[in-house]
Amino acid sequence: MTIRIADISLRRAALIAAFGYLAIFLFGFGNLLLEDLIVRGDAAATASNIMASESQFRAGVASSIVVLVADVVVAWALYAFLRPVSVSLSLLTAWFRLMFVVVAVGAIVSLLSAVEILSGADDFEAFQPDQLAAQAMLLIDLSDHGFNVGFVFFGLTILGLGYLSIRSDYIPSVFGVLLIVASAGYFIDSFASVLSPDYADNEAFFVVFVAVPAIIAELSLTLWLLIRGGKRQLAPEGGGGM
Repeated sequence: MTIRIADISLRRAALIAAFGYLAIFLFGFGNLLLEDLIVRGDAAATASNIMASESQFRAGVASSIVVLVADVVVAWALYAFLRPVSVSLSLLTAWFRLMFVVVAVGAIVSLLSAVEILSGADDFEAFQPDQLAAQAMLLIDLSDHGFNVGFVFFGLTILGLGYLSIRSDYIPSVFGVLLIVASAGYFIDSFASVLSPDYADNEAFFVVFVAVPAIIAELSLTLWLLIRGGKRQLAPEGGGGM
């Protein structure tokens, strides 16, 4: 018998989470479309790149929106999948992911505002090109800060997933360890961006420090959810509190 949580089986929850994660990985590469056009510290060059490839910039923003929609789906599916371990903690973990989405939406709005300023909207006709470039760069910087703050909440999500994985009797503990290591990377990067005045000079290092453990942990979990997640039978009394 397959244990069901409310109206969804654990296997179906695992598959939904896996496909949601696959969408995040696929459309997450759209961020490269943005990074290819942004020159940190050079507003004029950034503005020139965006105006020369506005469709590419907008496509990158659209990809980020799809990622956030997938994040919401993953938050719900993982809550259903991990609910037998701890109802309260799995719910808190989902809420942390949704908080990340809320903060990230604000960051994406800043990016959209930047391209609107540069595209010559009527409201900005009184400004000179260099002034428009400076305003757009400020919005892009604000977007970066937004994501850095958001990744604190995302790190808490990954930490919660790791702890729940270790506590469960149906998820291999190795995934929990990998997720906890990845969460440390998110915390270090986010707080370094706030506390270190030299963060911009070492940003590439921090990005790699976060990306490598995160990709290993979350991609491994995704493949397991897709192939094995939810197939193991649970004791009917699963679903306790924290």
